[in-house]
Parts: sequence; structure tokens; C-alpha cells
Amino acid sequence: MAKRSRIDTEITIKLILDEAFEQILTIGFENMSYTSLSNATGISRTGISHHFPRKADFLSCLDSRISARFCEGLDFSSVQLLESSWRHFISQDHAKAVLKLFFSLCASSQQIQGRFNTVNDIRYKALMRLGDEGGFCIDRLIGQSAVTMFSAQTEEAVAALNLIKARAC
Repeated sequence: MAKRSRIDTEITIKLILDEAFEQILTIGFENMSYTSLSNATGISRTGISHHFPRKADFLSCLDSRISARFCEGLDFSSVQLLESSWRHFISQDHAKAVLKLFFSLCASSQQIQGRFNTVNDIRYKALMRLGDEGGFCIDRLIGQSAVTMFSAQTEEAVAALNLIKARAC
């Protein structure tokens, strides 16, 4: 078998990363798999794992792209505009997926956490543009988003349990 050219390899890696990026934002990092990437790209799971031996490797390669996408939806011109743009932006599924990824990584190992800096990038941008008040604002918004997201999950779980109980009776 002939060795692939460097350009072919770069095209393959870009195709894999583009699909991984879309899957992280649509189905979430936890649902993205080598199989789902293979099905979407036509590249074998072995071929994908050759370039990305660990799933966490995708975070290293996509972190700046995820950060840029997240920051695009935020207005850093004032604390008030940052808050209102955050609330609007976070209602979108891809923004929720990024925050869900961040929250799930908080419970992961330091090695994996170190590969995902999107929230740190947003906080840094707020600090640089708005000073300490911007950093505090991001901290507060992240906390409020966590409570909102986990409350919604709890409500969904309770509703599902109630449905199961109702069907059992």
C-alpha cells in the first residue's frame, strides 16, 4: 500500500475534526464516538483512532474553535450587554452543549480538564475588556447556568420517573 501524502493526511484530519466539532455542538461530547465519527465521515474507526488515540485529544485540537464559536455569541462591550447576550446565547443548543461539556469535565481528571480551556478563555476575555467586574459576571453566569441546566435535568428525570410509575399502575 502506498504511503499517503502529507496533504491527504491533513485533509483527513480536517474532515475528522470538522465532524467532531459538529457532533460536540449537536449531540454532545459524551455522545460523540469513534463509531459516530466513522459513520459520518466514511473513515474507519481505526483510521480515526490513528490520528486521535484518545477521545480527549479532540478537545486539545478543537478547544480554540469551540471557544471562538462561543465568544461569537457574546457581547463584551459592557457587563449588562454581556449578561443579556449570555442569556440569549445560552438558550441555543450548541451553547448548552459547550457548557455541559465544561461541567462534565469539572468532575474529570486534571489531564482532561487541561485540554478544554473555552470557559477560561471567555473569562479572560471578560477580564481584559471589562476588568474584575467582567470576571465576576462570567463566574456568576456560569454558576446560574449550572443551576438552570441541572435543575432542568432533575425535572426531566422526575417527570420520566412519574411516567414510569403511572404506566406501572
